[in-house]
Amino acid sequence: MYLADHTWEELGPHLEENSLALVPLGSTEQHGPALPESTDHVIAESLAREAADRTGYLCTPTVNVGVSPHHRQFPGTMWVDAPQFREYVESLARNLTYHGIDRLVFVNAHGGNVEHLREVGRRLRDDRACYAIEWMWNDSIPELVEELFETPGPHGGPKETSMMLHLDRDNVAEDRIQAARDGGLQEFENYRVHGARTFYDAIDNTANGVLGDQTDASAEKGERLFEAAVDQLCQLCGWLDDQPYEDLMPKPRVTTGD
Repeated sequence: MYLADHTWEELGPHLEENSLALVPLGSTEQHGPALPESTDHVIAESLAREAADRTGYLCTPTVNVGVSPHHRQFPGTMWVDAPQFREYVESLARNLTYHGIDRLVFVNAHGGNVEHLREVGRRLRDDRACYAIEWMWNDSIPELVEELFETPGPHGGPKETSMMLHLDRDNVAEDRIQAARDGGLQEFENYRVHGARTFYDAIDNTANGVLGDQTDASAEKGERLFEAAVDQLCQLCGWLDDQPYEDLMPKPRVTTGD
């Protein structure tokens, strides 16, 4: 059930009977020569809306711009600063609690959002406003990602390319996939120097903004990734809906016995 497609009269009865919602979040940022800057938010919205269709839970409109200053050197990348992102998402979540929602799944497709969504979830839980958790699609299916790709790449690689070939092929520059691989970074295990991460921006590691072997991507692989991830998301929603609310709230302070 996609919130924005319904009237308030249609939404009222649904909100009276259901207290879980999915909130898709992504980014609008560079994904190399072959993928559009919409990649993350297209993936997040597609997963969330499909899971909502299958389960009947509410899906909100998508947060399309995330925390992406580490991609700022590439033209077109948009971002908001982390504090403003956290405040916005928290405010959005509290708006949903006003309508009776007490558990949220942040359906996330951008790595730069993860720690901030976790922090928002902590704030909301500490205030007992609601229980909100961050879900990242590729983290839900690591075995399949490993099975399908030799070098999946953490950004703009074959897993995201496959998803976009499945979801939005018209906006993939397929004639630039080879160039994405050849101009990017394929070996990316040694990110640290004496244990320290010495880089801050994507361009510090990859000249064209992407990592992995994009030529290993296909729409068929994208469909397998999408179906597996949606299944995991549906199962997560069912599990979360089944939990007693008090079990999701912070445990009381430990006290010593007399």
